[in-house]
Amino acid sequence: MDDDNAVPSRVTEPFRFAYDAPTLRCGRHSAGELGEELAARGLERALVVSGQTVGSTPAVIDPVRSGLDERLAGVFAETTAEKRLATAAAGAERVRELDADCIVALGGGSSLDAAKQVSVLAARAAAADDDPATAYDAAGTELAETGTLTVPETVVPIVAVPTTLAGADVSQGGGVTATPEGGLVGESVSGGLSDAALLPAAVVADSALFATTPDDVLAASAMNGFDKGIETLYASTATPVTDATAIRGLSLYQDGLLAFGDGIREPWVFDALARGSLLVQYGISRPDAGTLSLIHSLSHGLTRGQPIQQGTAHGIVAPHALNYLFEHVDGRRDLLADALGMADADDTADAITTAVADVRDALGLPTRLRDVDGPEPDEFPAVAEAVLADGFMANVPADLNPTSEGIKAVLAAAW
Repeated sequence: MDDDNAVPSRVTEPFRFAYDAPTLRCGRHSAGELGEELAARGLERALVVSGQTVGSTPAVIDPVRSGLDERLAGVFAETTAEKRLATAAAGAERVRELDADCIVALGGGSSLDAAKQVSVLAARAAAADDDPATAYDAAGTELAETGTLTVPETVVPIVAVPTTLAGADVSQGGGVTATPEGGLVGESVSGGLSDAALLPAAVVADSALFATTPDDVLAASAMNGFDKGIETLYASTATPVTDATAIRGLSLYQDGLLAFGDGIREPWVFDALARGSLLVQYGISRPDAGTLSLIHSLSHGLTRGQPIQQGTAHGIVAPHALNYLFEHVDGRRDLLADALGMADADDTADAITTAVADVRDALGLPTRLRDVDGPEPDEFPAVAEAVLADGFMANVPADLNPTSEGIKAVLAAAW
């Protein structure tokens, strides 16, 4: 055999991995080390940004308050699932009023996304020559015109303390909406922002905090995070670094989620979930690349303008998306099978899809689109077009050529 062909080309091809990773702290009661983490960065006054429930639940907020100690400047517990720009403007005003020099983003994906908006608006207001309100108005105008916000070179540093498993913490992007009621836009707008400056300076994954999250909320968020690891392995932008972290992260995630689904609430379960969550996120959101792909684009298409939750959409569509993937390309099924403990299966593609469905079923998530409040079959052509236009589709395997008919077939199978 010719030496050049002795191993698969994927093993020998060159790669570039550019990633300014946040500091990762992971462990039971690690929220108690928040003050130490801020001190290491010379940060002295933190504004905690969270939702109302998290901010008023002693089991969640008290460890954070205690961990920050004298570095706690205040709490802004007003974020919502809508991630509204007007809410972020109010948060930015709190940053200014309290002279906070950093933000501790506490909660699920919505609060972490909102904290990124607060960081951007606070930095823009600080740079404004006159009333900071003009900076907020300008942000509303820009969002309405472009669907995004310009991120200043220097923003208010964020330390993320996640309480769900959606995987928004080791990320440089986030969603944003605005409505006329907020006073910053003339019509409802939905968009997003992304910039390397928004990657948190540190992430503190306290498994004890995950254990305080209601079971249904944690389960709904888990499928989103789990699929990040799945997609990272077959993305065209995968690297040996993200392969390694995704494989180990998926293994931990799978063990933790199956045990969670069986009703086991022992500390090791939440420890496995915290570690798995961090590992599948590592390196997936980079300045020059990302690894989210087909499943996430399908989820975006299904949830656009619909009340269906992201994790629910993931659970329903992921097995069908994988069937479509494996029908057309290899999808690096050997690595996925290794990660999910299916390497010895006769049909690895079928075994992988079954393993993903088993996780979904263990979490008690819906299995069919017809059973949730989402798009109807007559809307599938529009959903397919939205999926194909989604930015994450740029990361599908290079030899996969998604078509509208193919995406509609996936949606029909999920119905």
